[in-house]
Amino acid sequence: MASERRDPPFGGSVVFLLMNLPLGVAAFTVLTSLTAAGLGTVVVWVGVPLLALLVLGIRGAARMERARVYALLDRYIDLPYLPLPAGKQSLRWKARLKDLSTWRDLLYFFVLFPLGLIEFTLVTAFWSTSLALAGLPVYFRWLPGGAYYFPSDDVRWLTVDSTVDALPWAALGVLFIALSVALTKALAGTHARLANALLGPTVAQRRRMERWWEEAEEKHLVAG
Repeated sequence: MASERRDPPFGGSVVFLLMNLPLGVAAFTVLTSLTAAGLGTVVVWVGVPLLALLVLGIRGAARMERARVYALLDRYIDLPYLPLPAGKQSLRWKARLKDLSTWRDLLYFFVLFPLGLIEFTLVTAFWSTSLALAGLPVYFRWLPGGAYYFPSDDVRWLTVDSTVDALPWAALGVLFIALSVALTKALAGTHARLANALLGPTVAQRRRMERWWEEAEEKHLVAG
């Protein structure tokens, strides 16, 4: 279950966090387009298949997202869906629409865009700063003028034009790398807990699923 508190793997965390922004943009674009088109044309029945496609797409995308969380963050999220009832398609669609998990899946993908933007900004800002500082003793000589000027070429409060001058900055970069590693894991762990809260079963749903399987097992035993 994704509620475990162990740290997610570092490499998987980096890949996961960097993927969230493009996936969030794609999800937000598709969701808003289908929702607007479906609701806008539902009165003439054209929107009904669009909304049906939205529901099926959301549930399918949520399954893929649970798999992505498990593959990259090593956090397993249980499926929250009850088996669909046998019989008419209308009963099956009614079950999908009444299932709270369908709407929680939808909420997750709407949240993924702003959350992915924040995560992408923090990760890229911290890591670019960390690596730039740590590598300064190597590349400062290839900068314009053969030196690094802080904070800019126009305002030169500090000048780094030798390896000795660059070493304190490199030490600061190593510290920032440690902070970046901790931040990356913290962001990934927080996202995994959010994914579990929205994509996993609630306590009430878990109890309902347990009752369903108990009843199904009893029926099977009676039928046998």
